[in-house]
Parts: sequence; C-alpha cells; structure tokens
Amino acid sequence: MMSCAHTTSFDAPSFSFPEPGPDAVCEDCAALGETVWAHLRICLTCGHVGCCDSSPHKHATVHHKESGHPVMRSYEPGESWRWCYVDRRLV
Repeated sequence: MMSCAHTTSFDAPSFSFPEPGPDAVCEDCAALGETVWAHLRICLTCGHVGCCDSSPHKHATVHHKESGHPVMRSYEPGESWRWCYVDRRLV
C-alpha cells in the first residue's frame, strides 16, 4: 500500500488506532434501530464508526461526504487497511 498526503498524521509513531471491541456497532445504524450491516469502518479523524459500502446505508461513506474527513480504516478484527476517499485508494 502507498501512503498519501492525507495519512501523514496517522503514520506518526504516537498515533494509536483504536481496536474494535465485541460490542462494536455502526453508530448511525444503531441510531436508526437497525442491527444488520456487512462490515464496519472507523474514521481516523474523529473515530466515528460506520458501516461499509456493502451495507444498505453506507454510513462510512456518508460520514466522509458530510464531514470531509479523508481516511477511514477497517474496523474488523485483524484488519488494518485504510482507504482515502479523496485519493480513492488504499493507503
């Protein structure tokens, strides 16, 4: 994976990524009373947890569009890949 300008602050040694817990949920689906989504993603700017684009509501992408926060990371156990919405690539 290549880095991009939007990942600079997340590549610092002092930045720690939160790990998903057993009760991790899509915050937006939970607010709607829904409990089904495909996979979770976490915003690396603010920590918002949303569902992926394979889920009906695509809340991680909605969060990016509303907030402008550029990078999210998989919030699935054992996964650490990141996606930059601005550059449209894995970083």
